[in-house]
Amino acid sequence: MAGNLAFLPKITPRNMSPARRLCLANRRQLGYTFGMKTAVSIPNELFDVAERLARRTRKSRSRLFSDALREYVNRRSPDRITETMDQALAEIGESDDPFVAGASRRRLEQAEW
Repeated sequence: MAGNLAFLPKITPRNMSPARRLCLANRRQLGYTFGMKTAVSIPNELFDVAERLARRTRKSRSRLFSDALREYVNRRSPDRITETMDQALAEIGESDDPFVAGASRRRLEQAEW
């Protein structure tokens, strides 16, 4: 299942829109990476943990943060959540057990929709 976390495509010069390529071609090269540059504030402790993980995995901090954000967004995608729930239900199968049916019904009634 971990291999299916490619909800967000990686942006490369080849799959950029022509307008985006033109925009990049007409500005000065500001760095060695393509994509949006942004600044975020995070707690020092989280930064230190991320820095150590980046060194241990031999990734740049930018790559580490991009990978983490991509995975975070993928896991919270409504389509991805539904797909995962459908897969889990398919693996479990249906039950004719009256206790299970009653417990499921009570739980659904308690859930906020």
